Amino acid sequence: MGSPSPSARVSAQRHRAAPPPATRFDRRLAEILTHATDVFCKKGYEGASMRDLSRASGMSLAGLYYYFESKERLLFLIQKHTFTTIVHRLKARLEGVGDPEQRVRIFILNHLEYFLANQSAMKVLSHEAEALKNGFASELAAIKREYYRICVSLLDELKGDRKLEFPTRIAVLSLFGMMNWIYTWHNSRVDADAEHLAREMGDIFLCGVMSGGKSRR
Repeated sequence: MGSPSPSARVSAQRHRAAPPPATRFDRRLAEILTHATDVFCKKGYEGASMRDLSRASGMSLAGLYYYFESKERLLFLIQKHTFTTIVHRLKARLEGVGDPEQRVRIFILNHLEYFLANQSAMKVLSHEAEALKNGFASELAAIKREYYRICVSLLDELKGDRKLEFPTRIAVLSLFGMMNWIYTWHNSRVDADAEHLAREMGDIFLCGVMSGGKSRR
């Protein structure tokens, strides 16, 4: 009897992968970050002002400055929330899945599903990646490194299981390159949903690394 498909495992775990905000403050913070994301997406980080963010969020300018001393902190919180959510969901979905190929496919599905559901956030992350400085940049870099290392470990598991030889770093960066710019071309009216796209991208990527790796043995 075969193992459940990645999509079946994901569906079974989805209810615990993204718990709702627990407090009123958390819910309000999530709302403000959503509004700030839309403003940064439309105006760009440099073009947006705290007054723009105040109007969009419905919070007074004084109140906004009380909780967020600068728009840099808001940008940091948007990026931190995005990456921590993606990592949290991924870890939950990988639980109990042993097959290395299925684990890579779950990584791809988790990434695409979040990106397509949060395209404004993805645009902000991609376009404003260099805007954060000092401590903000360091903390965010640590979260990004964790996500990158998870992908590296998944591909190393695949290499060991299938006796493959391919450069892990190039494979990982190629995979991110395939997935990260989907917001620039995906049109929900004509393009497939995240699950279908993840299956097709997974086929393209895995066929490449597995056939290429075998050819060099």
